[in-house]
Amino acid sequence: MMLLAEKADLFPQLLAICLKLLGGVGATLGIFFLTLLFALPLGLLVAFGRMSRFKPLSLLVKLYISIVRGTPLMLQLLVVFFGPYYLFHVRTSNEYRFYAVIIGFSLNYAAYFAEIYRAGIQAVPKGQHEACEILGYTRTQKFFKIVFPQMVKNILPAVTNEVITLVKDTSLAFAIAYTEMFTVAKQVAAAQATIMPLFVAGLFYYVFNFVVAFVMESIEKKMNYFR
Repeated sequence: MMLLAEKADLFPQLLAICLKLLGGVGATLGIFFLTLLFALPLGLLVAFGRMSRFKPLSLLVKLYISIVRGTPLMLQLLVVFFGPYYLFHVRTSNEYRFYAVIIGFSLNYAAYFAEIYRAGIQAVPKGQHEACEILGYTRTQKFFKIVFPQMVKNILPAVTNEVITLVKDTSLAFAIAYTEMFTVAKQVAAAQATIMPLFVAGLFYYVFNFVVAFVMESIEKKMNYFR
């Protein structure tokens, strides 16, 4: 009887925790989708700069990629958030906190996507490029009709790994006091003196990543048109 009573008390507690965490789920999803929206195309531009024959541009982009990949994302968020004040003495509003999160995440993931894109582009056989020249394709036609489709097919597994990592990295927004789901979970855990909210948050990340992996795997199967 006592065990049944404990279980009966557990469900309302879990429900209350889930309702409180919902306040941060929207922020987490916002960081995730907006980062992808900006980082995916920006990464392609960075990849072009990385492969540019104009050496100063190529070296500058390589330096950017090296700094981003060589320093913690948390530090980059702090620089983006506090940089305007310490560098230009510009006071930022509370709204800028959200913009700083999106800027920091987008710049970080654009660097990783750029290297993935570069690997995908360079994996296209040289014969494909020669065939395009014989057929009289322009560089733009060659990229979008021949190189880009093959690149997307080749890089999907690597992109999937980065997207899954992004889901978990959204929790780093707490570094500049931006309240997302994991921050809410820690606040609830501290207020109620229980780690249950953290387990619930962990379950959310797992389910979200499961959905992301399922969607990406479905896309990958559709792209395997030669098998």
